[in-house]
Amino acid sequence: MILVTGATGTVGSLLLEALHRSGTSPVRGLTRDPQRAAAFPAGAEAVEGDFARPETLKRALDGVRSLFLVPGFGGEADVLAAARSAGVEHVVLLGSLGSGTHPHLVTARERLAVEQALKDSGMAWTVLRPTQFDSNALWWAASIRQHGAVFAPFPDTGLPAVHPADIAAVAHAALTDPAHRGRTYPLTGPETVSPRQQTAAIAEALGRELSCVEVARAAAHQQYAVGLGDEVAKEVLDLMGGDPRPGMFEVHDTVQRVTGLPARTFAQWARENVAAFR
Repeated sequence: MILVTGATGTVGSLLLEALHRSGTSPVRGLTRDPQRAAAFPAGAEAVEGDFARPETLKRALDGVRSLFLVPGFGGEADVLAAARSAGVEHVVLLGSLGSGTHPHLVTARERLAVEQALKDSGMAWTVLRPTQFDSNALWWAASIRQHGAVFAPFPDTGLPAVHPADIAAVAHAALTDPAHRGRTYPLTGPETVSPRQQTAAIAEALGRELSCVEVARAAAHQQYAVGLGDEVAKEVLDLMGGDPRPGMFEVHDTVQRVTGLPARTFAQWARENVAAFR
């Protein structure tokens, strides 16, 4: 049995579908909201659980041998302890490329602590470190629909954004092939792509012109801080290009090496999700 946490999220939902489709192992999805489990593929088991309440995880972990763990909800140490007690043998952890490029940031330190706790747990492990997701462009959907424009800081800074389906594909391989145990995988797309280039790709998918307007860092910080808080907003902007560091612009061939298929481009993601911008 494989348990997917974050099963209704950007990567988890795709992974749940891929695991179910392959039929390699029975698959179970963990969700805090049982009503959202209606989106699970037919035959995939849904179970309610919450990291903040470890006692709810006992049923979710029953019979599980491999676990896909999405951190960031708190209580990861308790989850790992519960997993080990339940007999889980292997954990695939969704980390972040920023843990390697910006280890001084608070969120990076927190993720690195989870990585170390996993490595110290006695269970086999695989760590995935993706860069920013192609799907982050959905932040621009409202401004594209309303103004025909993308408002972005660092509009000409290109990062190797990765398609969420490629993250799910690598996670699928790691969960089903023991050869990937004990590995840390940086995950990127096949090329760097700037907000201006992303805007052009969305415009092509829509079949109409869009503009990309530069927003000063201070103004962007003020906007992001409303929903993220001051410190997280600063860190997000650093990772978007405000604090260039070695490694953050590097393109990795991990997707090709692990899955045997080339990494998907941002243009492909834009075509697949064009309805969100109409």
